[in-house]
Amino acid sequence: MTNSKLKSKSQGNGVESPDGGWGWVLVVAMFVSTSLVFGLMRSLGVFFVEFVQYFEESAQAISWISSIGLAAQQFFSPLGAALCNAYNTRPVVMTGGFLSGLGLILASQATCLVHLYLTMGVISGLGWGLVFTPMVATVMANFTHRRALAVGLGFSSIGLSSFAFNPLFQLLVETYAWRGALLILGGLSLNIMACGALIRPECRSKGPAKLDSQSRLPCSDMLQRVSSYLEVSLLCERPYLTYTLGVTLFNFGYFVPYFHLVAHSRHVGFSEYGAAFIMSAAGVTDIFGRIVSGWFSDLGHFRVIHLLILWTVLAGVFIMLLPVSSLMGSYSALMVISLLYGFCSGALTSMVFAVVPMIMGVERMMGGLGLLQLIESCAGLLGTPLSGWLRDNTGNYVASFMVAGSFILLGSLTMTTLPHFFSCTDPPPPKRPVLIDNSDALRLELAQKNCCSSEMNHQAVEQTKR
Repeated sequence: MTNSKLKSKSQGNGVESPDGGWGWVLVVAMFVSTSLVFGLMRSLGVFFVEFVQYFEESAQAISWISSIGLAAQQFFSPLGAALCNAYNTRPVVMTGGFLSGLGLILASQATCLVHLYLTMGVISGLGWGLVFTPMVATVMANFTHRRALAVGLGFSSIGLSSFAFNPLFQLLVETYAWRGALLILGGLSLNIMACGALIRPECRSKGPAKLDSQSRLPCSDMLQRVSSYLEVSLLCERPYLTYTLGVTLFNFGYFVPYFHLVAHSRHVGFSEYGAAFIMSAAGVTDIFGRIVSGWFSDLGHFRVIHLLILWTVLAGVFIMLLPVSSLMGSYSALMVISLLYGFCSGALTSMVFAVVPMIMGVERMMGGLGLLQLIESCAGLLGTPLSGWLRDNTGNYVASFMVAGSFILLGSLTMTTLPHFFSCTDPPPPKRPVLIDNSDALRLELAQKNCCSSEMNHQAVEQTKR
């Protein structure tokens, strides 16, 4: 969908422009929902130490809990995108909110790690997958000139919730133990359902034609339609594959500090609240990073892809400096590096999603985002356990953070191979390829044959009369 089409459609619905009206309400809904998805996910490091002590398992085994949740969120994102394209975004997001809360509530009754894998990992991860991609695609489809700023504002809640959730979770664990804390978080996550209720049927990214429940399609046509919902054709386009590979490499290292920085801080001798406050402080600068990067990119002085590379390189360097800054036991040095990392990690997140419409086009955003999340889910699944495995074998988290930073730098290098990367202007976004619907073509062919036969019969009758 082109910008002009978006504008005419929005004005026809009574909205001021693609950058105003109900779109700002959706930004608020995204603000709350992302805080209860990634803000909560990034603050689960407080439970990491509690799980290690309670279940008496290795750091690698405990790391699988968060990794399965992250991987499930990304793996099921195509399902959420396909359901939104086929039916409606509102019930999909509301269902995801219910499942995310249900998984945490069930996790509070876990008696072994397998229970946590299934509840916090699979069930909550499925719910997060049905929420995140539809909310992001819905907001981006309602903005054109202020898209990066809108996404940055929506994602700023992740930093704010990281600042608030880490000490809050520590307090809940000390007051109600980890079971009571998870029960409260499950109830808190149910608020995502209210965010989903704010999505209007007309306020979503345009995808393929909606599925009619009364229609009966042949198997080939059904497969073609499902393929269009998932935007599988993007897998044949080099820019999308290159961008997906780069984001996947980012995913290997991006979440490692959020799961292991608290444990690393306690390992080097800092107090429980001091370790939790480090992540909270990084969450504050994360907020500013998302908003500032979105505002600055909308000024148009630099291409968004170039700004993305700048922030990812800095984030990778600061991840590698996190353990180095704490080797001498300096709390202030670790705090400064954490603040810088928080700013850069927040800044790159806004840019990652702002680049997406330039890679695949606005009209393919819903399915393309879901497919992107599916492909990068392998990195989300393996990144944190790899970090835990390195900690178990080395006795500290130095190697874990070094490898995590290296993956992000490698992803930045991969992005430089995108077509037109070194150009000063953005290339035009690709358009959806026109697919032929076999059933429509068959009906058109039959109609033409019937028309021709009726004309021939009419001519025969006329000749007989003559």
